[in-house]
Amino acid sequence: MSTNLSKLHREELLDKIQQIRTFIAKANQDENTQNLLQYLNELTKDVKGKKYGLVFEEHRESIDETLENNLPVLTEDESLFINNGGQMNFLIEGDNLASLKLLEKTHKGKIDIIYIDPPYNTGAKDWKYNNDYVDDNDTFRHSKWASMMCARLSIAKNLLTDNGILVCAIDHYELYQIGMILDTLFGEDNRIGICAVVHKPEGRNQEKFFGTSHEYALYYAKNKNLARFNKVILDEEMQQSFDKYDEQGAYKRKNFIRLADGKYATREAKPNFWYPIYVSPELNNFSLVKNDGWFEIFPVIKSGVERTWKTLPATFMKLVAENSIEADFVDGRVEIYEKLRENQVIKSHWIKKEYHAYHFGSKILNEILGTKKFDFPKSLFLMRDIFKLISPRNATILDFFAGSGTTGHAVMKLNSEDGGQRKFILCTNNENNICRDVTYERIKRVIDKENYSASLKYFKVDFVPITDKLYYEYADDLLKYVRGLVELENGINFNGNAEIAILLTDAELDAFMINVPIGCKTIYIGHNVLPNETHMRAFQQYGISIKIIPEYYYRNLEA
Repeated sequence: MSTNLSKLHREELLDKIQQIRTFIAKANQDENTQNLLQYLNELTKDVKGKKYGLVFEEHRESIDETLENNLPVLTEDESLFINNGGQMNFLIEGDNLASLKLLEKTHKGKIDIIYIDPPYNTGAKDWKYNNDYVDDNDTFRHSKWASMMCARLSIAKNLLTDNGILVCAIDHYELYQIGMILDTLFGEDNRIGICAVVHKPEGRNQEKFFGTSHEYALYYAKNKNLARFNKVILDEEMQQSFDKYDEQGAYKRKNFIRLADGKYATREAKPNFWYPIYVSPELNNFSLVKNDGWFEIFPVIKSGVERTWKTLPATFMKLVAENSIEADFVDGRVEIYEKLRENQVIKSHWIKKEYHAYHFGSKILNEILGTKKFDFPKSLFLMRDIFKLISPRNATILDFFAGSGTTGHAVMKLNSEDGGQRKFILCTNNENNICRDVTYERIKRVIDKENYSASLKYFKVDFVPITDKLYYEYADDLLKYVRGLVELENGINFNGNAEIAILLTDAELDAFMINVPIGCKTIYIGHNVLPNETHMRAFQQYGISIKIIPEYYYRNLEA
């Protein structure tokens, strides 16, 4: 049995602290003794603090000071609205910590997939902290990075649905740090896996030892027991063998008679696997009980040799219930087949040539924009395959390090391929006009070129100063910004849309009732707006449904 020496040392320190506390408690009490007792409490807290995991120096960001004195709000640049049908997507320009604070109001527990590609912090002045580049001479560069990521990931976890998944791309510079952070926030048991993605097969030739050719994708679940991967095959060559389709997707079929294994597949060797299967005349129903007019099928091959079925009877009926069995006429006889689905185990090394960052990331982006404006974008096909693997077809996907907008592009591309209705929320700052000139411009041009069924609203993070006034004294100012939160949460657009309306004051309600728009189907009403009986009867007459804007929009904005 091992001895935990560190634990013994902590217990000795705590015992000494307690002795000092007892001694001080017996002395005459004044301001000094009270201060000493407070110091001892702080020492006790430190001694009992975290003993395993990532330990770093916490740093304060300029956005922290901004958020202490201001409330983040959303304002829309209506001139950048893209209306091309389909799902309503959102691009938020601003510091992503402020964006995440707003998403906490609108999307807590509602995001299905989070994908992030945070700064890699290589030490080559490729990442800014508080508007200053962090280089490898900064002895706190890892701590600054860890502080920045912890602040954002702790919110991100709260945004995920119970069966949601977070994917974080990273290279070796911060691999150990991000692993510890995610293990701490999500729990080691919710780590789904770590994949190596070959994105630069030729490697970095200038490196002294290994020419780095891959990076990593870390997968974490909100709750691993609830998380699911889709049954897909990411290898196109293997995909071609899955040439049949039903409502559950692609499959290939294999004879349900055990044809291999020699003597071990014979009736004599496996008598429990020899039994009749009854198939309906239409070949679409199966039973182990004899039915008049149904085909009685035994596992006998064409040569007349008696073999066995692949499973016991109970397992066969389970496969039937899962829609994994079908029958067909072949050479005048009924053959029974098992449907083999796209459920290969996904390997942890991703090596498809389509994942190479230059050819399928940089070149694609440069062709879209007509010039080079962004370094190291992800492969479009890598992102598509990630979402193909982990996202439901109606998923809400968040990327709060959106950069070049590959996430949005990949979501739209995948929707066009499989008929999905996924929607995305992208957050990025606008340093060097990246949000406007790269992220937005890419999404706009791709929608135009491919005619993707997708729309986009462009929001900017703004701030309302926190004052010493009571909440109701500046509530009217905050009401101006509630509209954007309602649009974001519900995936809607109020601008020029006669089918929906938003009423935030009693005066707006009265004006609306004087001239109810033709075709209006839904109104969003502020929680403190009180329709009377006349209003309610009118709503019913016009067939208008009412949605109350959540009170937390207001309460969470209180100073």
